[in-house]
Amino acid sequence: MGILSAKLSAVKPSQTKAMTALAAELKAQGKTIITLSQGEPDFATPDHIARAAIAAIHAGHTKYTAVAGIPALREAVAEKFQRENNLTFAADQITVGCGAKQLLFNALVASLDDGDEVVFPTPCWVSYPEIVKLAGGVPIAVETRVGDGFIMQPSDLRAAITPRTKWLMLNSPSNPTGAVYSRRNLEGLAAVLRDFPNVWVLADDIYEHLVYGDAEFCTMAEVAPDLASRTVTVNGVSKSCAMTGWRVGYAGGPLELIKAMNTVQGQSTSHTCSISQHAAVAALNGDQGFIGEFRDAFEKRRDLVVQRINEIPGLSCDTPDGAFYVFVGCEALLDGTTPQGKTLATDMDFAMYLMEEAGVAVVPGSGFLADGFIRISYASSQDDLQNACTAIGAAVARLKRAQGAA
Repeated sequence: MGILSAKLSAVKPSQTKAMTALAAELKAQGKTIITLSQGEPDFATPDHIARAAIAAIHAGHTKYTAVAGIPALREAVAEKFQRENNLTFAADQITVGCGAKQLLFNALVASLDDGDEVVFPTPCWVSYPEIVKLAGGVPIAVETRVGDGFIMQPSDLRAAITPRTKWLMLNSPSNPTGAVYSRRNLEGLAAVLRDFPNVWVLADDIYEHLVYGDAEFCTMAEVAPDLASRTVTVNGVSKSCAMTGWRVGYAGGPLELIKAMNTVQGQSTSHTCSISQHAAVAALNGDQGFIGEFRDAFEKRRDLVVQRINEIPGLSCDTPDGAFYVFVGCEALLDGTTPQGKTLATDMDFAMYLMEEAGVAVVPGSGFLADGFIRISYASSQDDLQNACTAIGAAVARLKRAQGAA
């Protein structure tokens, strides 16, 4: 009898973490690697947030807190939901976790019985299917299409729902595609869900503030208030406030489920770091002018990467409306041969080729359940992005010459 459970044996490690770890290992060996595999803003946490954390330490806020979070933070979250999303929650309908990821995990563990199904569109964040499996559920991936802007269509959602479906898990803006679900898109999905009253919605809004151009952020409970009684809205400060390492996410939803999520968390991590919670209060209640500055910088970086990538023969991408990723089609370059004579059979092969030949770390699309793509994070400096695109172009040119010679 082996030590590992059958449940864990079915779970795959995170591709984003794996590629980032490999990049770090190569850097430690003295190699020059530009890391575009991590979903992490390169900006520093704003000063007033950091100062709030320091003040919390000096004030002695270093003890255990309530599992659901300190009252000041839950109140700040409730005010944020009302102010920005027109969602009304009492303080006990709010829970705080160690990042949005933990809250997704808590919601699924608290609600899934073995064999229950969770529907989500693909390409999807690498952790969605694995979290569902760990919670005892069955991940149901619904493929979206480039021609639809990677947006799940109502007819596809309807076809995926079965008597065992318990959740629709929806991420907008999306990791990895940057797709943003418009009000009309959400209304179409809501119309389907009204025919299935036992299906809940898990709205992952972590990239809410990173929306560009004419795109508008909406969330399901706002667009379809009649579904609010079966919707959990998850968000956090990691992406918009450059606080990835602080590990603060939050969620609002029906009281019964929020209490159950607190029970799960109370038997795992207990609560989020007390200092981080005080910093998050400042992030939500304090000056947020930096968010617009971050967004403007990301939009310029997005435009740079989209232009440069589309200039490289064999690679193509659309302009995403949100988040900080470009999802690049590389299928035209697969089945080719590298200058060293290796055949690129998969997008993982191509990603490894870029790591080795261009010194650029990206994530293969297969990690997001979408073969034939790579994901580039543009949450990096303009110089890094310029240099990375130049190196990718040169590596592809060498690959194409090798293909021609073959």
